[in-house]
Amino acid sequence: MRRCTIWLYWLCSGLLLTLTASVQAETTLIEKTNKRTQNAIIPAVSWLGGFDDESELFTLEGYRLLRYRSPTPAQHEQAKTLSTEQLLNLLQDIPTPALLDVQPLIWKDGFFIQKEPRLHIPGSRWTPNVGQGELEDTWADYFQQNLQEITQGRQDYPVVIYCTADCWMSWNAIKRAKEWGYSHLYWYRDGSDGWQEADLDTAEGIPEKFSP
Repeated sequence: MRRCTIWLYWLCSGLLLTLTASVQAETTLIEKTNKRTQNAIIPAVSWLGGFDDESELFTLEGYRLLRYRSPTPAQHEQAKTLSTEQLLNLLQDIPTPALLDVQPLIWKDGFFIQKEPRLHIPGSRWTPNVGQGELEDTWADYFQQNLQEITQGRQDYPVVIYCTADCWMSWNAIKRAKEWGYSHLYWYRDGSDGWQEADLDTAEGIPEKFSP
């Protein structure tokens, strides 16, 4: 009887040790898996944190809708992105590219409300507010009319579109012009800020007449 008891004791002890080791191994595996998952997730979250990719910031068509003054992509898929030096070189070409300033401006009671001078690149045409994410028909007509005039009715004419640095208005305006068939588009991403930082001559902008 005593031998049987001893045998059962050692059998149970062995089973307990085996079970404990199994649980410890499984726990270790889970911890390692969780750690690998965390390591994989953290860089992804950090990467996403640098971009405004929330769906409410864009329309279904892909136009920026909110926070227009915020970091923009480094490139535009529908235009060639220019540095200040590249823009200076481009302005020596023939034909000279058209310059379109789309810096927004308050429109109220039939008038543009300008609180301070708008200094932009000499020779630019200023068409405020055409870079809105959702553009009313009257503003779309205004944009199209000015595009036709500065390109002499040629959709392959080179056009440089800009506003200020970190400005989604110019990004939207290029996207819209591309959808209308304009094929020779440039994006001066640094805008008037980059131009002034390079200590280049500026001109005081006057918004093109808008008649809704």
